[in-house]
Amino acid sequence: MSQIHPTAIIEEGVELGADCTIHAHVILRRGTVLGERVTVHPFAVVGGDPQDLRFEPATLSGVRIGAGTTLREHVTVSRSTGAGGATVVGDTCYLMAACHVAHDCVVGNQVVVANAVLLAGHVHIGDHCFLGGAALFHQFVRVGEGAMISGASRVAQDVPPYAMAAERNEVIGLNLVGLKRRGVARESIREVKEAFRIVYFTVGNIREVAAQALAGGGFRTAEARRFLEFFLSGKRGFARARRQGPGDESAVEA
Repeated sequence: MSQIHPTAIIEEGVELGADCTIHAHVILRRGTVLGERVTVHPFAVVGGDPQDLRFEPATLSGVRIGAGTTLREHVTVSRSTGAGGATVVGDTCYLMAACHVAHDCVVGNQVVVANAVLLAGHVHIGDHCFLGGAALFHQFVRVGEGAMISGASRVAQDVPPYAMAAERNEVIGLNLVGLKRRGVARESIREVKEAFRIVYFTVGNIREVAAQALAGGGFRTAEARRFLEFFLSGKRGFARARRQGPGDESAVEA
């Protein structure tokens, strides 16, 4: 049975899964759907109108929050700008205080979003990511599965799976600790490291380099292929590797 504390506002049309906890002063707007065991802390607003000057408030859209996810104090999740659309936060995510998920974002499963992170519209965050406190994400940016973003980063270009990024659009290495903690096989990690070296330390167009590496057939593990396939799409360009000097590849071992 769900617990709804006094002073929470739940509008008509909101759907709550089993065993949710809605704390005091929470606002859940129409079109919001919460999965099972979702916890929403005080002063969070879920399903509010998108911050888009062209948006028509009569549009029917919503927000979907996955099972087991926690939204801490003052979190805001805006609804989609498109009729019938939804802003999505996946299962077992943890959104810390004062972070913002804008309209039409898609946040994967088991993602940690630290305090004061701001996601602009249409941002896609892959599964198992960690977004450090006060990091900022430009609209339409993609962050691949298992990536880690340093606190206070400014991300205006896509960050590939399993990478670590910091400052402004700088890839500083691979999230090898995260891969190992998830039990990813050694062969997969070895191939991801090799794919990283090829993409980031081969002169040429980054999309073409990734495509050629895939076509070569030398990468057999799902993780390595997922890393390379990431570079075949996207609208924002790609975060580039930080280098200490010409030909330096130290970042790959970070």
